[in-house]
Amino acid sequence: MHYISTRGHSGRKQFCEILLEGLAQDGGLYVPESYPRVDRATLDAWRSLPYRSLAWEVLSLYVSDIPPADLKAICEKTYTPAIFGKPDIAPLRKLERGLYLQELSNGPTLAFKDMAMQLLGNLLEYELARRHQELNILGATSGDTGSAAEYAMRGKKGVRVFMLSPRGRMSAFQQAQMFSLQDHNIHNIAIDGVFDDCQDIVKRVSGDLEFKRRYKLGAVNSINWARLLAQVVYYFSGYLQASEREPADLSFTVPSGNFGNICAGHVARMMGLPICRLVVATNENDVLDEFLRTGVYRVRSRADTLATSSPSMDISKASNLERFVFDLVGRDAARTKALFDGQLGERGGFDLSGDPRFAEAAASFGFRSGKSSHADRLATIRDTWERYHTVIDPHTADGVTVARAHTSPREAMIVLETALPIKFAATIKEALGREPDLPDRFKGLEELPRRVKVLPPDAQAVKNYIAEIATS
Repeated sequence: MHYISTRGHSGRKQFCEILLEGLAQDGGLYVPESYPRVDRATLDAWRSLPYRSLAWEVLSLYVSDIPPADLKAICEKTYTPAIFGKPDIAPLRKLERGLYLQELSNGPTLAFKDMAMQLLGNLLEYELARRHQELNILGATSGDTGSAAEYAMRGKKGVRVFMLSPRGRMSAFQQAQMFSLQDHNIHNIAIDGVFDDCQDIVKRVSGDLEFKRRYKLGAVNSINWARLLAQVVYYFSGYLQASEREPADLSFTVPSGNFGNICAGHVARMMGLPICRLVVATNENDVLDEFLRTGVYRVRSRADTLATSSPSMDISKASNLERFVFDLVGRDAARTKALFDGQLGERGGFDLSGDPRFAEAAASFGFRSGKSSHADRLATIRDTWERYHTVIDPHTADGVTVARAHTSPREAMIVLETALPIKFAATIKEALGREPDLPDRFKGLEELPRRVKVLPPDAQAVKNYIAEIATS
């Protein structure tokens, strides 16, 4: 299996090369040359597998430069009850007839990002040891990616993490999870701006190839193919569980701001997983909903990016959309480059509404979308508690809200859980009149000392800080 850039760089690379590299040299995202196909017989053979074995089966289709026994050991080391709290790593919970939640938030940081980040941490440690190298990871987070990355990488040999977050834009719990870490290899950077400023800085710094080579920069955001690939596994897991219970078409609704989580579903569907529809749920920052409905991709300004009660989706520039658009335009790298490196930079967006391929997108790729408001998520949190005695976080509530608008009698819908409610206690209290239960291991978290560097939204300032730490 080899990988290519969405923007046409001539190099063909293997999995471990792009694992350490992140963005391609031309600024594009890595994708497989072709998607391996999984037939019905293979799906049936996978039904009885534990999650760790299913992960190995899926990853083996994409990873040809790690010995199978080593890859299997990495999967077995990652997906354990000790790390994810229960033997069933990503179980389904039925809410009502035809509507399920897939639990993805039982890991160390109580968010779905742990599902991929724990694997990515073990893959990086393995490959760096094999190469006798070190890596400086540069990432951006709107909330959950940062803590998941830091908890996965803390104490790992040969790895430093530099994580950018928008100052004051995460929940109190999310900030405490990240900033209270005192590990020598974890460096938090609070940027005076919004998430898109953080994401833009990561891209600008990573685009400086000389700096990237000198300081051995890598990525853990969903621009890293390895992380996105790990997320593909739970679509297979969710489908295999639900198809045993429901003799119906199966669809997924996914709360998404950066298009990473839903892009993993796109990959699973391209592999042949019989997903009927992939429904994108957004909050008031609805750039993805607008694009999927109209074909117009219009990036919002900092001033127009709203601070909402589902803050991890307060994103107006969706990095992973490029991977889907690459497939949408027939894997035309020159066209993709013109859209994302040209029109997006020059005009702040692009318009595919007149493209016949976009007109066929819903039928060809299964995408639908919808958006939720603060009032919607409060009502859904209350309803889910009153009817099912289940407390869900605001992002998952966005998913349930949008899922209900897209259900049909012939279809079962799986909503991907985003995080546990304690990460967004203020909104839960507003909805239910009380705060959610706090796991014992996190009691006192918000009172711990914090270690964080505040910087302006400037790529050079971040470069200077990385250079200072890396050479000290």
